[in-house]
Amino acid sequence: MNTHFSRRQLLEEFRGLLGLAALIEPSWPLNRAFALGSPQDASRSPNTGQAMIVYSREYLTLEMPMSRLSSWITPLESFYVRNNLLMPQIDVSNWRLRVTGEVERPLTFTFPEFIELTSASVTNTIECAGNGRANFEPKINGVPWGRGGVGNALFEGPRLANVLRLAGLTPRAKQVAFRGMDVLPREGMPEFIRSIPIAKALDPHTLLATKMNGMPLTPEHGFPVRSLVPGWIGAASIKWLQEIQALPHEFRGPYMNPGYTIPAAGQDSNDTRERAATPITSLRIKSIIAQPADGALLVLPSEGAITVRGASWAGESAVERVEISTDEGRSWHLATLDSEHARYAWRLWHFEWRPDRPGKYAIFSRATDRSGRAQPMTSRWNPGGYLWNGVDKVHVQIEPS
Repeated sequence: MNTHFSRRQLLEEFRGLLGLAALIEPSWPLNRAFALGSPQDASRSPNTGQAMIVYSREYLTLEMPMSRLSSWITPLESFYVRNNLLMPQIDVSNWRLRVTGEVERPLTFTFPEFIELTSASVTNTIECAGNGRANFEPKINGVPWGRGGVGNALFEGPRLANVLRLAGLTPRAKQVAFRGMDVLPREGMPEFIRSIPIAKALDPHTLLATKMNGMPLTPEHGFPVRSLVPGWIGAASIKWLQEIQALPHEFRGPYMNPGYTIPAAGQDSNDTRERAATPITSLRIKSIIAQPADGALLVLPSEGAITVRGASWAGESAVERVEISTDEGRSWHLATLDSEHARYAWRLWHFEWRPDRPGKYAIFSRATDRSGRAQPMTSRWNPGGYLWNGVDKVHVQIEPS
């Protein structure tokens, strides 16, 4: 694994790829689990509501419409997809996973050998770091994610810590880097490689996942093996793994910096010059409204209520409460958290709303985690458009019954 790139030669090309690749129309055919026709026809089935939102077929990038957010576990056909580079076609009989670097016993696994390792499971909400980017002002280049660059799934596979113990970490090991098999669109472009601190690598919940929702990983989600770094942004969970390398330092590559960073604390986030940046790790406290849809026309109920539904998550923390406002944030009312929960998984919630008159309304949702951190009314702007977690809102029209 090459741990050095020429920043001067690659920075401009990389920025263009990171920001614009997922908006390019396809120039090569797909032969994948998703049968993509037009964007309106992509991945539609009778039980999943609207078609997936397609941002790119070449750098396969799909967003889940909110009509599909109806269950605690996200079905595979509704789970968002984000590829920074091109998706590989893998012959599992030739696939190998190497463990290298600051280890006493370098290892190489075939797939039959790898799946013989003891497996564990984690229910985890994965969110693209750019989810919600469309909300930032001024607008930012890149995938204009709305709410649906997120999903919750049950992942299974060996613990990364157990594999590293088999290899025997040296005292110099401070970070663990993952190298995927993404196909480079042009010669000389950097591979998709990122690293995580050794403490997170040794966490018993960090997996090398081979299954998702009880099924082998699909090609779109990293078959045959992906890393699963719970509570962190999706880019930490590298797909199509072929090498794990223990390093004495954070991996030096453009997908670590400038990619997936935010301005360091105290720095003006509107200053686009190269300055100190902080790598993005854990997800922030956040809630999204799935029902009613933005722009919905509803009838004032003569009896009963209008049910507002959504999801909330908090990365490595836990959701403490979700509140709803229908009067522009002047008053807030507790929503009911659904019973299903797990440490790194989202909480679904619902609120029974009884509007007293017809008219136009904005419904706000605001989540708070167990440490008291609450969603702000709006997120602080940053050049990458990352970690939007402003109060969510949808606008509806209530008609007389």
